[in-house]
Amino acid sequence: MLNKSLVLGIDLGTSGVRIAIINTKKKILFTSSKTYSKGLEISEDWLNSLKTLIQETPKDLKEKLVSCSVAGTSGTLLACKKDGKPIGKALPYFLSFSEYSKEIDKLFTKECPGSSISGSVGRALRLIALYGNEIILRHQADWITGWLMNNWDYGEEGNNIRMGWEISNNSWPENFKHLKWLQCLPKIIPSGQTMGNICTNKANELNLPKNLQVIAGTTDSNAGVLATFPNKNDGVTILGSTIVIKKFVNNALSGKGISNHRLLGTWLSGGASNSGAAILLDFFNLEYIEELSKQINPNKSTGLNLIPLSKQGERFPIDNPNLQPKLGPRPVSDSLYLHALFEGLAKIEARGWHKLHELGADLPRQIITIGGGAKNITWKKIREREIGIPIKICNRPPAAGVASIALKGLL
Repeated sequence: MLNKSLVLGIDLGTSGVRIAIINTKKKILFTSSKTYSKGLEISEDWLNSLKTLIQETPKDLKEKLVSCSVAGTSGTLLACKKDGKPIGKALPYFLSFSEYSKEIDKLFTKECPGSSISGSVGRALRLIALYGNEIILRHQADWITGWLMNNWDYGEEGNNIRMGWEISNNSWPENFKHLKWLQCLPKIIPSGQTMGNICTNKANELNLPKNLQVIAGTTDSNAGVLATFPNKNDGVTILGSTIVIKKFVNNALSGKGISNHRLLGTWLSGGASNSGAAILLDFFNLEYIEELSKQINPNKSTGLNLIPLSKQGERFPIDNPNLQPKLGPRPVSDSLYLHALFEGLAKIEARGWHKLHELGADLPRQIITIGGGAKNITWKKIREREIGIPIKICNRPPAAGVASIALKGLL
C-alpha cells in the first residue's frame, strides 16, 4: 500500500507558487505552477494561487496523497490576528529597515542571520510598530501551513532562522526572553516532523484526503537544493530572482548573511544575495535575453564591472545595507550590456563560494544549478569562467524537493 502512496510538495517563491506530486521513489508524477497576480506582498495571492493549483490537480493523484510539505521564501513576514487572518501586506524578504539596527544589535550577542539588518527582526519591528504586539508574526511557509491545518501556532525551524531561531540549541536567543513581542512568534518544529492533519474544511474545499498529514517543510532555497539530490562534494546554486548558494557541511558555518539548516540529518550552509535574475528583467524580456545570449562570446570579458542590484543594499556575500547598484555606463550594444550583467552576477556567485570557503566549507567539485536562470547556457559558461568550477544543470523544481520532506510522513 505504501508503495502506491504519493506526497505533495508546495513551493511558494518570489513570483508564484509551484506544486509537485512525487512517489516513494521521488519520481515526479505531476507538477504545475501559477504566477501571483498581484505580487509577493499579497498573502491572498499566495492562497488563491495554491487553491487554483490544487483544484486543477488530477483527482486520481489527489486521492493517493498521504502527506504534504510547504516551502516558502525565507524572510517574507506577515502580521496576522491570532486566528491567522492577515493584517495588511506582507513584508518581503528583500526589505530591510536600517532604522532598527541598534535595537537588533542589542538582541544578539553573536553574528547570525537574525542579527543581519536583512534578517526578519527588522521587519518584525516594523510590523509591531504598525499593528502593536497583540498579533502573530508568520513567515510565508508557516502561514500557508497554518491555513492548511487551521492552526497557526507553529513555525518550521529553517523558516525562522532569519528571525533569530538558533537551530544548534533549539531556542530563541537569550535576550529574546525580555521581548514584549515574544508571544508573537511561533512554537518551533524541526523540518521533517509531523505538524498535524489537514483541517476537514480545507480537505473538503480542495478535494484532498481528510487524513492528509502536514509535515514541517523548509525554505524555498533549501527545497531547491533537495530537488538536485546532491552529494557531499556538490555545491548548489539557485538562480531565481536572487542568487542562493548552498552546500552540505560537517559543521555549521558562522558569519553575517550565512544560514545553517538541518536537513537529512546533516548541516546545509549557505547564503543568498539580493541580486539575481530579476535584474535582467528590469532591462530585457525573456525572448530578447535568449536572442542576445546567442550573440555573446562567453570566453571574453567585457571589462565592465557592474554591481547588478535592483536597489540599494546587499546581504551576501557581503552584508551591507548601503551598497549601491552599479548599472552603468550602459554600452550602446544590448548584447554587450547583457554580457556585463551576466558577468556581474557571476562575480557575486564566485565571491559567495569563496566566502563559504573562508568560513570553513570545502569548495565544491561541481556546482549543480537550478532555477529560471540555470537554463541559460551562455550565462553558465560565463559563470564557469568566473568561478573556475564545472557547472551541471538540473531541471527538477524546488516543489519536488520539499515533497521529498513530505515522504517522512510515510516512515
